[in-house]
Amino acid sequence: MTVLLEIRRRFRQALATVCDAPDEFTGLIGPAQDPRFGDYQANVAMPLAKRLAQPPRKIADALVAAVQLDDLCHPPEIAGPGFINLRLRDDWVVQRLGQAARDPRLGVDPVNNPRTFVVDFSSPNVAKPMHVGHIRSTVIGDALAKTLRFVGHRVITDNHLGDWGTQFGMIIFGYKHLRNDDAYRRNPIEHLSSLYRWVRQAIDWQQAKQQAAAREEPPKIDPVAKALAERVENIEEAVLAETAKLHAGDSENLQLWREFLPACRADIQCIYQRLDIQFDHELGESFYHNRLPHIVEDLRRRGLARESEGALCVFLDGFETPMIVQKKDGAFLYSTSDLATIEYRMTHWQPDVVLYVVDHRQHEHFEKLFAAARVWGYDRVDLRHISFGTVLGEDGRPFKTRSGDTVGLEELLDEAEQRAMTVLQQVAEERESPLNAAQQALIARVVGIGALKYADLSQNRQTDYKFSFSKMLELKGNTATYLQYLYARVQGIYRKAGLNVEALRNAAVEFDLATDIERQLALGLLRFGEALDDVLLDYRPNILAQYLFDLAQTFFKFYNQCSVLQAETAALRQSRLQLCDLTARVVRQGLALLGIDVVDQM
Repeated sequence: MTVLLEIRRRFRQALATVCDAPDEFTGLIGPAQDPRFGDYQANVAMPLAKRLAQPPRKIADALVAAVQLDDLCHPPEIAGPGFINLRLRDDWVVQRLGQAARDPRLGVDPVNNPRTFVVDFSSPNVAKPMHVGHIRSTVIGDALAKTLRFVGHRVITDNHLGDWGTQFGMIIFGYKHLRNDDAYRRNPIEHLSSLYRWVRQAIDWQQAKQQAAAREEPPKIDPVAKALAERVENIEEAVLAETAKLHAGDSENLQLWREFLPACRADIQCIYQRLDIQFDHELGESFYHNRLPHIVEDLRRRGLARESEGALCVFLDGFETPMIVQKKDGAFLYSTSDLATIEYRMTHWQPDVVLYVVDHRQHEHFEKLFAAARVWGYDRVDLRHISFGTVLGEDGRPFKTRSGDTVGLEELLDEAEQRAMTVLQQVAEERESPLNAAQQALIARVVGIGALKYADLSQNRQTDYKFSFSKMLELKGNTATYLQYLYARVQGIYRKAGLNVEALRNAAVEFDLATDIERQLALGLLRFGEALDDVLLDYRPNILAQYLFDLAQTFFKFYNQCSVLQAETAALRQSRLQLCDLTARVVRQGLALLGIDVVDQM
């Protein structure tokens, strides 16, 4: 149990002596905003005063008299109208710090009541390369899954791939009309991507021409796509026809889909390998296709779906428009597939919670989906849309290449590693570093990919953020590089002192919090579990990133103010070495939960 939860538990007992609903107020107990007033603060007296019609100071006095904190805190102090300030006892802090140092879990206890979570994230359309827009879902979902597992929940990750929809109809159409056999043999993925892009451009060009026939300048278009658009009428309709043939089991289209899919999946898997992300399952849309007629029939049989203008729809309270589950032409939609996915997950995995890590533009879709699932009978599972904003360029617009194309994720990873290598080589030259080429390549990969992930995860997931390579690789400020540097700096201390780290950790050392900054660092280390609790309150990895950054800032203050290897006594030296080690371990574990690695040298 974290320090905060223990304080709240004890205050709950005291609150029960003055009010009937103590749980409503325990959330008002938290870390003090200003360390001058203590370590924790209970701001419960003022809101209780309104309910009980008593002076808040009187209520604070009653709570202080009732709460049992003697073994944990110094006597509570009441400030102002009724703020209750708490300062932890140093001997208690030292005891808990020692326990954390000896604990592989760093003092973080597993949850008492583990639940089963399904985390649905990444979910790209496999018919085209992953792009910058996929980075947010991928790294946010991975961080949440890792954090949930670490605290003790059962977690099932599922990459709900788009491997069956209109995008394959576009590639099949492009393959039939534009393929270059030599180009396809040389590089299937590159050529299939070109086919997709040309067909997409041709459709957009035809639509623009129809919407603005008098337009002086037609939209920009690749010459190959333009020739296609001028040669074939209504390409969008033709693409839908190819998609419908695929879904109906047409032998030619099905054979092409089976030929294209492995190469597309392999290309995406290369990205996941570079990001070091794995999934328990990758059940795409094609997996559920044969289940969709059953879903629609079951909805109809229960009276939940009815016909409207030829389509079959589920009408839901609170929504102006229904959720269509089967179109007039018999085609199914994403909503139908998503309902089939819920049915499968509930039947096979029995989750308590399902998290859909999908961008904010799908908000209305998920509201309808969850409402439909509830009336369908899945009303005991917590379905959550973990929405996120857009990645912007430094100009404040969606991040794109100079030509206006969406930035490919592989290109982004290459650039991150190359820039990290440039910075590393500059530092190595300045410091005459002995790192060889293989070491430099490893560090550049870890630092570059870590910087890319952290730049995203350190942001509030619901806001847009500006992407900047130069800022994400800085050694100062809230970056992965700054945190990785802390870890490497501690390893450097070990090397300089010739320490055996395992012997240090096994030594029976009692921490000596000789200065205020050492005590601040100790408190920060004990709040690791609290940070993880806060992350999972609303599924926000940026809270963990902020905790790690704050801890790192405190550590570097400690490092600059307190001599470690030249400490005044041998006991103090050992204590400070243990503080360094525990900080490095917490930072390494925290970064690991964000999907970010560390290196021993930078």
